Amino acid sequence: MKTQSEVWSIVNALKELYPDSLCSLHYEKDYELLFAVRLSAQCTDARVNMVTPALFARFPTLESFAEADPKEVAEYIHSCGFYNGKSRDLVGCAQMLLNDFGGKVPREMDDLLKLPGVGRKTANLVRGDIYAEPGCVVADTHCIRITGRIGLTDGTKNPGKVETQLRAVLPPEESNNFCHRMVLHGRAVCTARKAHCDSCPIAPWCDYAQRQE
Repeated sequence: MKTQSEVWSIVNALKELYPDSLCSLHYEKDYELLFAVRLSAQCTDARVNMVTPALFARFPTLESFAEADPKEVAEYIHSCGFYNGKSRDLVGCAQMLLNDFGGKVPREMDDLLKLPGVGRKTANLVRGDIYAEPGCVVADTHCIRITGRIGLTDGTKNPGKVETQLRAVLPPEESNNFCHRMVLHGRAVCTARKAHCDSCPIAPWCDYAQRQE
């Protein structure tokens, strides 16, 4: 288990390395982030960002999404994979946002989880990015892998357990941006194929890096 001082050292090293901890998905409206995260399941953010401009141009409002034929939506998101299920979720989500939440993306976790296709990862990202809620942990594949290597978690691959374990150790005000930085670090340094410990600024506090010496 990391000490509070070690956790802050890791957090601050990542902040210095990645000062702009922005979500890699492009969006202008709150619901567009919600939809983009749904599309990113089993798909890269880069691919989603290629698809959403045309999608959001064709369906520029929640009302247009709610009235859309899922088959037409599927044509725009085909390259994201699982397009039939995702298209149904986008249309159903738009309808529920309009009918149950006044056209606004809800803030509370329980309300977000009622929306089609929305799980805890999506809900945490929305709460952190849109509402700046403290303590939000987005346990995506990069976060799960890297925090396990570091020793911030016990190495479990279960997203729910990773979320719980990180909530217990991360400063709440830093947790959302920390998870964004995990994505950046997972692409640039601590990749799935190889951890480049020799060029990693958090190696001094990382269990995996210490074992490589």
